[in-house]
Amino acid sequence: MSLRRYAAPVAALAATVTLGVAGPADATRDFRVTNPDSGGHSQPLSGRVVVIDPGHQLGNHRFPRQINRLVPAGGFKKPCNTTGTATNAGYPEATFTWQVSRVLKARLEQLGATVRLTRHSNRQDRWGPCVDVRGRDGNRLPADLKISIHGDGSYTPGARGFHVIAPTDRRPWTHDIYRPSRRLALDTRAALRSVGLRVANYIAGGDGLDFRSDLGTLNLSNIPTVMVELGNMRNPSDAHRMTSRAGRATYARGLAVAVRRFLG
Repeated sequence: MSLRRYAAPVAALAATVTLGVAGPADATRDFRVTNPDSGGHSQPLSGRVVVIDPGHQLGNHRFPRQINRLVPAGGFKKPCNTTGTATNAGYPEATFTWQVSRVLKARLEQLGATVRLTRHSNRQDRWGPCVDVRGRDGNRLPADLKISIHGDGSYTPGARGFHVIAPTDRRPWTHDIYRPSRRLALDTRAALRSVGLRVANYIAGGDGLDFRSDLGTLNLSNIPTVMVELGNMRNPSDAHRMTSRAGRATYARGLAVAVRRFLG
């Protein structure tokens, strides 16, 4: 959902997971990875650590007291989390971000990376974690980068496409990461374009980039971090891609290319 509501040849891997949710029939098959771009190297990301943040949690709507609680967000406080958005047919953002994140994790691990997820389930009886926890995740490792994955929920007629959000320069919060985060944002935009995705037609500037100072997930990070709104879940074309296994594999492939570009 729009966070404005907050104020790379290798052997194929086949695995399954129980999501604990009702969703598309292919939900447990999203982990099949075929020939991620490896640039001729078996494990080009060996020794790298990547944090993936699957936005929201499926059960957030059942825990209003917990997710409405104010938490630190970088010099101010914001609600712990939100429920996220959904397609018009009811496919939840939390499930979309979870499925894409799991496919991306498998791709990156095949390339040698160590991958950490900020949440480990997609269930109706779970909530969070809060944005302050998500923001700090990876700081102590330290990880090489963090990508927070979301889907937007704009009702603007014809609104579709992806955009990448990066932090502005806010001393002392983001001064140390805003330059590498901007580079990560540029690499992410280029990578998503390279797999055939279009930039959002409803974000100011029209270039698929958005720089913000009001998001705890960005403000509390000490590693290069971006958020990606992969598409508008309320748009029929974007929703069709988001609800298909092939579409989610495309998003994950693009994000894997972004990680490789950024890490060289």
